[in-house]
Amino acid sequence: MSSIIVLLSIAVCALLLGAGLTILLRPKSGGTDADLLARLYVLVEREAATARSDIAAQRNSMVEMERAMGGRIERMRTELAEQLGALAGGLGREQAEARAAQAEALRNLADTSAQQLASIRRAVTEQLHEAVEQQMQTSFQRVLEQFSAMQKAMGEVRAMTGQIGDLKRLFSNVKTRGGWGEAQLRAILDDVLPPGTYESNVRIGNGNDVVEFAIRMPVKSSTPPLLPVDSKFPTEAYERLLNAADEGDTAGEKAARKSLENTMRLEARKISSKYIHPPKTVEFAVLYLPTDGLYTEVARMPGLIDDLGRQFRVMVMGPALMPAMLRTIHLGYVTLALEERTETIARLLGATRQEMIKMDGVLDKLARNAQAMSFSIEEARRRTRSVSRKLRELDEPEDNASGTEESEIEFTGVDSNGTASV
Repeated sequence: MSSIIVLLSIAVCALLLGAGLTILLRPKSGGTDADLLARLYVLVEREAATARSDIAAQRNSMVEMERAMGGRIERMRTELAEQLGALAGGLGREQAEARAAQAEALRNLADTSAQQLASIRRAVTEQLHEAVEQQMQTSFQRVLEQFSAMQKAMGEVRAMTGQIGDLKRLFSNVKTRGGWGEAQLRAILDDVLPPGTYESNVRIGNGNDVVEFAIRMPVKSSTPPLLPVDSKFPTEAYERLLNAADEGDTAGEKAARKSLENTMRLEARKISSKYIHPPKTVEFAVLYLPTDGLYTEVARMPGLIDDLGRQFRVMVMGPALMPAMLRTIHLGYVTLALEERTETIARLLGATRQEMIKMDGVLDKLARNAQAMSFSIEEARRRTRSVSRKLRELDEPEDNASGTEESEIEFTGVDSNGTASV
């Protein structure tokens, strides 16, 4: 506030000084200037004194106001401190009460939670007990079922063991073993080849040797050549080979493999000498092995299959390769049937061509007769017009009758070329 008053005083002084300077800068007019300056000086001094006194009074009032404000502020600080103390005490009491209420609520909540947890524990225990009992019953029932299934499976295994023993005894008999291979080969032939394309137990050659199956080859002949197919099942050498391989006996495995090779060569030699008799048969035969395992062991012997085919003209086939060869023969039958059908169609087309040539001659004669008939119809129409003219001339003079008679033309029929003549 005092700074504002000082600024106002300075501004008033500045105005007065400005006015004095304005007067001083005017042109001088004798002694009046000195008087004006003296008055101005007095006026300035008076204003300065007045400003000083005002400033001092204002300073005193400011000091008193500052003192009063300090006392008021001190009283307000005291009152505020008292209010803050009262508020702090109230807050402390309220916090203590709230803390006590919260502790009580927490105790109540803990009791309630403990009761709920106890009830949940009892419910979970009961449910777990029931679930465990049910699971135990189910598991026990499943164990009983599995045990009964195991007993049943053991019974089946015993039965299967008995059947395997019977099968071993069955395969120990050479005749029975050959019958099984023959039945399997017959089933493959029936599945692939059309009916009537093979014969069983066929006598080939002059001796009493009978081949198990003979397939008629698809060729154009009244007596097509036969393909001999014989089934062999050398189980003794094959079983020795498998037993030696399972036991890890390298020497025994080598000896069994050599024995199986010798057996295959011997059987191929028998088939070649007994069943290959061209031209009644083709120049090769088939040796059928009933199991793929046996065929695999034979195929693993280096060069054996090639040697049998080259030396004895015998092809070795297994259950996996035999249907492929039979399908090739079946395809030959299909091709032969197509060729026969093609020849039939060709003969039919030739006969149709001859009939078309004859039909062309008949149509030519019919065309000539139709042309002659057309000429005859035109001549009849002309005669009709002539008769009509004669009827119209009945009412005309008689002198025109001679001219009309001269115009008549006699129709004599059709000449040898089929054209009408007059």
